[in-house]
Amino acid sequence: KSAPQYLLDVYHRLKEEENDDLIASVRSKRDLQEEENFITDLDKKAIEQNDIIMTFLNKNHHVDEVRHEHGRRLWFDVADVPNDNYLTMAELRMYQNPMHGKWVTTDKKFTLTVYTIIKHNGHGRHLQPLSQLNTTADYQGWLEFNVTEALDTWLLRPKENSGFYIGAHEINKPEREIKLDDIGLIHSKSEDEYQPFMIGFFKGPDLIKSTQRHSRRKRNVHSRRRKKSDMVNPLFDGPSDSIRSCQMQTLYINFRDLGWHDWIIAPDGYGAFYCSGECNFPLNAHMNATNHAIVQTLVHLLEPKKVPKPCCAPTRLGALPVLYHLNEENVNLKKYKNMIVKSCGCH
Repeated sequence: KSAPQYLLDVYHRLKEEENDDLIASVRSKRDLQEEENFITDLDKKAIEQNDIIMTFLNKNHHVDEVRHEHGRRLWFDVADVPNDNYLTMAELRMYQNPMHGKWVTTDKKFTLTVYTIIKHNGHGRHLQPLSQLNTTADYQGWLEFNVTEALDTWLLRPKENSGFYIGAHEINKPEREIKLDDIGLIHSKSEDEYQPFMIGFFKGPDLIKSTQRHSRRKRNVHSRRRKKSDMVNPLFDGPSDSIRSCQMQTLYINFRDLGWHDWIIAPDGYGAFYCSGECNFPLNAHMNATNHAIVQTLVHLLEPKKVPKPCCAPTRLGALPVLYHLNEENVNLKKYKNMIVKSCGCH
């Protein structure tokens, strides 16, 4: 569907940044061009600045009738957004296909408006303009509307979520609303991959809080329990390399071993690496020792019982994009920071 496909494209983009040659070699030029239409420059900036991306698919949710008829109503369930996620931006995405419209051969221009449906003094509802953009009769592709204000309100006051109303009119003719089907927008026969959806960009909690939340999910109840003595912690178990000098060691984390495969879609695992070894005098160049570590090593030689040797620790860490289930319907993408050891040194 459209929303999961968007996140999959974002996931591929983040992986591509790690290894351009490998990813590009298995993706066609057409795929990359379609992605450029799917992921805008604004999206790229938001992806870089935020660590959680949530998508929401339109659902059938009937509210009181509104006075307009030619437009279309959309509603998104945002009840499952965790309270500790901070919203920075939200977009409404709709696909326009002129082949489904009746003005594809004309030069007509239109204005599309997204309204929020607001309760009016407890009696009926009225429309409040939220976001607007212009399009042409022959345009084909995704249209993006900024709906941050609406999603922020719905997260704070869920009962006010009555959804959006989408209206269209010819430019300079705001008094005459036209049918969205006539310009190929939100057509009832559109395929799943072109259905409207909403995106939320968030700053979220750390890995510990996130995994605790997923561990409480109902689907994990069906997982087979293992005895404490059978549990293996791949982060710490393994042979000691204390004899070696400080350097990066290979460590692959399989999410199935951690019991996280029930909620993580991709990747299946990742190379985490770890730092191990001694920081003995003299500290060679490959140890990436800090000036403090060098001085501490010299003091340790003089007073070994009072001052310990420097420790071998990561000097640079990388992020890991993870595609996962929020619930049975929604798929999210999160960039977990400081998950991959890039280099080690003496501290």
